[in-house]
Amino acid sequence: MHMAETADRTEEPASDTASDTAVAGRLAARLEEILPRTVADLEDLVRIPSIAFPGYDRSTLETSARAVADLLTGAGLPDVRIERVDGGAPAVIARRPATEGRPTVLLYAHHDVQPTGEEAAWTSAPFEPERRGERLYGRGAADDKAGVMAHVTALRLVGDELAERGIGVTVFVEGEEEAGSPTFRPFIEAFSEDLDADLIIVADSANWAVGTPALTTSLRGVVDLTVGVRTLRAGVHSGLFGGPALDALTVLSRLIATLHDDEGEVAVEGLVRAEDPAVDMPEADYRRDAGAVESLRLAGSGPLSARLWTRPALAVLGIDATPVDKASNTIVPAARAKLSLRIPPGQDPAAAMDALVRHLEENVPFGAELEIVRGEQGRPFLAPDDTPAMALARRSFARAWGTEPVDTGLGGSIPFIADLLEVFPGADVLVTGVEDPDSRAHGVDESLHLGEFARVCVAEALLLLDADSLREGPTGADA
Repeated sequence: MHMAETADRTEEPASDTASDTAVAGRLAARLEEILPRTVADLEDLVRIPSIAFPGYDRSTLETSARAVADLLTGAGLPDVRIERVDGGAPAVIARRPATEGRPTVLLYAHHDVQPTGEEAAWTSAPFEPERRGERLYGRGAADDKAGVMAHVTALRLVGDELAERGIGVTVFVEGEEEAGSPTFRPFIEAFSEDLDADLIIVADSANWAVGTPALTTSLRGVVDLTVGVRTLRAGVHSGLFGGPALDALTVLSRLIATLHDDEGEVAVEGLVRAEDPAVDMPEADYRRDAGAVESLRLAGSGPLSARLWTRPALAVLGIDATPVDKASNTIVPAARAKLSLRIPPGQDPAAAMDALVRHLEENVPFGAELEIVRGEQGRPFLAPDDTPAMALARRSFARAWGTEPVDTGLGGSIPFIADLLEVFPGADVLVTGVEDPDSRAHGVDESLHLGEFARVCVAEALLLLDADSLREGPTGADA
């Protein structure tokens, strides 16, 4: 998932090594005192099945938002409220405005989680957190309720000092990120004055490895659609009519097979590639982290890091057809599939969607009827690596971990970052996270490494303390 830094950087702010070490040590000691409470609070959040997908109990989102609001109130922020727009999920805004001439930092996370999948596949119940060794298991334990608790814990550590210095803090915790953040843009536009900031920290990514921190500097975007094929008006007897008319599942399978070439490269014309990263990921690491079976031949060519971060990737996420245990001797008349295309920095999502649709229309076999429903379009992200905010973040991470961070690419997508940059063009955006390669976010047995989580909290507290060096005067309404 990760790309080491090679470009020239802005010179980091001058610092006294002994003083830096003393501050980091003080925060780590303080964190040790409050960590049991912090982990207990995280466990309480994990127990709330706050899934924002259609068909799930939306009252859990209200419960989760209220729990987050209570935590932020307890962390000392005086203005805490739950808001929503356009029928969207509840989001929490918590603020302490900056004094005149001081900067404001916006801390982002989300309190909703992915569905669990087959619960029987989990080692322990997904919404009953369980600690095993250094890891806390449960849905949302890492993604992203640990991000929420990282913000809460950093404020518990340095909130009073930030208030004394006049540094503004806003926490924004949305409730529908896993469902695609459908009301994110109208929400931040509606509350732009409340959310305006000089620095935005998005705690929804991952570190390089346990013991090695990372800053995410590139993200792939995403487009998805549902494609359906129909060969018959209705199902008919496979013995009486089979042969001349292929079933829809076979036709759909043949269409899906055209999306990749024999090497597994995406075969859709019109898609772009970004430049290959300067470093590569060892194949053994990828196989271990992805859980690849031993016999699997990896698709594509070139550096693994490029295949993960800077080239398109296309996956079939689901297929609707007759289930095997309900199948009869009937030719399947219609079938559909959901496709997800990850796109690298430099690719326009609308152009990628058009290219994918065009490919499907031109390659549907045997004259089957085709129906395409366009879905999400999320833009990729490429961060500048030489900003003062990046320098501060690297310094804070190095002090918290005792080792230099690396800059990483991430194959996943956080499309709303482009919205943040458009609505708040004067802000720097840092993408950080609490996960590691074993966290299994979105998967079975999702977990959080508690030692890494502690370092994340210290690093964020250090970064908040240093934020007053980012600018001289106000830019936002509440500065």
